Amino acid sequence: MIDSHCHIDISAFESRRTPLLARARAAGVEGFIVPGVDRMGWRGIMELARRERGVYAAPGLHPMYLDLHRGKHLDELKALVAGGEVVAIGEIGLDYHVEGLDRHRQQELFESQLRLAALARLPVLLHVRKAHDQVLATLRRQHFAHGGIVHAFTGSLQQAEQFFEMGFLISICGTITYDRAKRVRHIAASLPLEALAVETDAPDIPLAGRRGEDNLPEYLPEVVQTLAALRGESVAAIARATRDNVALVLGISSRPHAAAGPVLDWPFQQRRV
Repeated sequence: MIDSHCHIDISAFESRRTPLLARARAAGVEGFIVPGVDRMGWRGIMELARRERGVYAAPGLHPMYLDLHRGKHLDELKALVAGGEVVAIGEIGLDYHVEGLDRHRQQELFESQLRLAALARLPVLLHVRKAHDQVLATLRRQHFAHGGIVHAFTGSLQQAEQFFEMGFLISICGTITYDRAKRVRHIAASLPLEALAVETDAPDIPLAGRRGEDNLPEYLPEVVQTLAALRGESVAAIARATRDNVALVLGISSRPHAAAGPVLDWPFQQRRV
């Protein structure tokens, strides 16, 4: 399995990261996509990706932390991307859920990072809350053609289908383990399997029965098991397909523990299935 979105770089995991990764690998999680939040975290993400097998870096500037971002950080991100060690730019997007976030500044930051991703021919990891139509419109207006993953999807089935048509995977997280999450569970069961990714968003979005605890990559099998039950498919089939979907869209080895590194120069049209 690949955890398509986990913040295992954070300081809270510093003293327990080695056993955390060991337990996740023992549970069958062999790939970890680590997104960025702000410029201060990029170094840690890059060092972690260089040091640990199956860990991939996706640095970016998160829309919720506008006060931490500066114009020069975009130049630094461009230089970092030019090094060829990242598999995506993330997490980027629009957040209309949090009150007080300047929507104009969010939009400018989002479009700047989309342009950078297009220049580098990299996919993006999208953070989208209550702004799915606006993000879709931006992607169309920018003619963004390199796809990516919509992290912890909360939109409608129609919006999910539109994202998939544009080359994006819909990432399913622990929300589906809650019986009351009927819309997300319906979307997870209705989309074609080739449209799906899975994630933990560790340490956030705890699973049912684990509220109040840190979410961890080792719990990803529970997300896969729930997804398999909802779809009436085997756990093995879900694990294999979501792994391969992420590997294809991000241009990484389909076996994240293999020696092969990221492949960043494929046109997206060749990567779609």
